[in-house]
Amino acid sequence: MEGINYLSAFMIGLAGGVHCVGMCGGIVATLRMVSPKDKPALPYMLSYNIGRILSYTLAGGITGFIGQIAANYIPLASYMLSLISAVMLLLLACYLGQWWTGLTAIERIGSKLFSRLQPLAKTFLPFKSPLSALPYGFIWGWLPCGLVYSTLTWSLASGSAFQGAALMLSFGLGTLPTLLVAGAGAHWLIKSLQNNKVRQTIALIMAIYAIYLIFSAIR
Repeated sequence: MEGINYLSAFMIGLAGGVHCVGMCGGIVATLRMVSPKDKPALPYMLSYNIGRILSYTLAGGITGFIGQIAANYIPLASYMLSLISAVMLLLLACYLGQWWTGLTAIERIGSKLFSRLQPLAKTFLPFKSPLSALPYGFIWGWLPCGLVYSTLTWSLASGSAFQGAALMLSFGLGTLPTLLVAGAGAHWLIKSLQNNKVRQTIALIMAIYAIYLIFSAIR
């Protein structure tokens, strides 16, 4: 897939931290409450986020495999999937900038599946060890999120299960710094990312990149 590579997936995950704080900030704060008070919080935070990123990687592998089958048997499928992934990135930029919030409709569809998984996550609370935060994070990785869904279209167009998984792994690693810092109680970062000017700037940069990818796909 031309245009979107592992580095760009990482950078978009990093830029998408503004959305992650809004979606997962409350969950991250809750982790401190369900972790042992007499032990460092960082191992639990890392374990939770590793589980979350593993869920992204698995989803990327699945969608990459589906895209590979489609490209092998459907004419022009590879071209169409690349175009769709670029368009989804543009919609994501609109979503982050609050210019258009249609991706929330996709999130509502995903919430039906997640409502069945959420009770399972509660069985791992409270955390008895950092290891118990791993499956908890893996389950919460399936939380309905327009950012993740948009990124999965890149995996769909990646050409293989391995590349799809690697793209989502890179994206997940990009979201990691923001959530770790937020989990450490850096309220200044949360307030900065929630600032409207910051959101608009990030969204504008992503929109420009998406438009570039769209033109690259159709030329």
